[in-house]
Amino acid sequence: MALIPIIIRRLYAGRLNQIDDFRKNPVDIQQKVLSDLLAFASSTDLGRRYGFSSISSAAAFQSRVPLSSYEDYLPLVERMRAGEDNVTWPGSIRWFAKSSGTTSSKSKFIPVSRESLYKCHFQAAKDVLTIYCSNYPSTRMFSGKALTLGGSTRINQAGNNSVYGDLSAVLLSNSPFYAELIRTPKREIALIEDFEKKLELITRIASKQNVTSLSGVPSWYLTLIKSVLAYTGKSSLLDVWPNLEVFFHGGISFTPYREIYKKLIPGDQMHYMETYNASEGFFGIQDDPGKSDMLLMLDYGIFYEFIPAGAVGSDSAPALTLGEVKKDVNYAIVISTNGGLWRYLIGDTVVFTETNPFRFRISGRTKHFINAFGEELIAENAEKALENACRETGASILEYTAGPVFMGESSRGTHEWLIEFEKEPDELQKFTRILDDTLKSINSDYEAKRYKDINLVMPLVKSVPTGTFTRWLKSRNKLGGQNKVPRLSNTREFIEELYGFLVT
Repeated sequence: MALIPIIIRRLYAGRLNQIDDFRKNPVDIQQKVLSDLLAFASSTDLGRRYGFSSISSAAAFQSRVPLSSYEDYLPLVERMRAGEDNVTWPGSIRWFAKSSGTTSSKSKFIPVSRESLYKCHFQAAKDVLTIYCSNYPSTRMFSGKALTLGGSTRINQAGNNSVYGDLSAVLLSNSPFYAELIRTPKREIALIEDFEKKLELITRIASKQNVTSLSGVPSWYLTLIKSVLAYTGKSSLLDVWPNLEVFFHGGISFTPYREIYKKLIPGDQMHYMETYNASEGFFGIQDDPGKSDMLLMLDYGIFYEFIPAGAVGSDSAPALTLGEVKKDVNYAIVISTNGGLWRYLIGDTVVFTETNPFRFRISGRTKHFINAFGEELIAENAEKALENACRETGASILEYTAGPVFMGESSRGTHEWLIEFEKEPDELQKFTRILDDTLKSINSDYEAKRYKDINLVMPLVKSVPTGTFTRWLKSRNKLGGQNKVPRLSNTREFIEELYGFLVT
């Protein structure tokens, strides 16, 4: 098995050159991606509607094709799920990634074409391994099993018998046979819909195997890790899997979980590599272990545009191509893909940390923020403030959500935070004060609204019992997979729901 990383590096040396090429020539690569997408989809219903065959520039593409959301796409998705061919992408779409994303409580069904499956998602998986092996030449990851914790799938009884499931389940169901040789658990267990049953089976099976790598969402993996430790009676995961060396993680910010993972997996042998994949496509890989940001992957059949986050929803919102973006600006992502999505707002926001090459960090969601009083609080602000409050008070966090407390007739507004702690802070009042002070230091709008308590008063931080968020997610049929707790909301919807699941 020691030869495998050497073989991978040799086989994919050409691929490393291609990645280096789009690092150096990003605008040219993106223009080619757009041209190829338009040519390939020119004969589809959407391609004929907007005259794809006569579009020769990004500016013409932007002027002719409107921005779209999932709600705009829903009629087209329903046609594809009913079996209609050549709607937004050539041929028929059989697979759909069911997304329970944080943009709404309603499930979304994202089309997954053969091209997006193999040229985007599976190519990205190969790139992750290639980059990792290049960064860590002495890796022994291939001497054991790769543990994956994904979702489930089921048959959708539509006209063409299309199949849907979490993206992880779609990928598992289509993965090549040789992936089964190194992956655990087996496909039939990984695709069990009942998360609690799957958790029990994976715990019993994987705890007896030589697991060397993990891949999945940090919050759900924490649940699995605790289950494994309870089952084995161990206090460190390295006592169960002594050869464990890497966690490929994504889906949510790793920041609130970093300290917990360090305690459960002590020592220096563990590596953490962030990826940015979604039902709509695979967008970024942490290519440099010395940097916390990710490289924007430019040749997966995805054409990118970026709208300043504050302008989303405006008729005059500027959509910028890659060559026009600037560092340290919060942008909403717009994508056109080889899955048949065109100028599609995915709901995520990013900030570029470098533009040569293009590296970025995820900053939040276009619909998940708090701006009830003009404070413009985004997820990135929340993560930084919570990280600082935890560090200063010895706390660690499992889950959280926050929302506004609106002004009353004789009361001022504030923010309410419901937090499920792994370890309670020394003093909750001190934790709250540090959270507030940090938010003021990194967000001038929040600081202005907090000035002398005129508009906003000190936030309310409430510690909720262990298991509160799990019970809430279970009630919404969103246990496991890629389901995420909405971190920030401009309404009290999630907070009020969670109050119904508090157990004292």
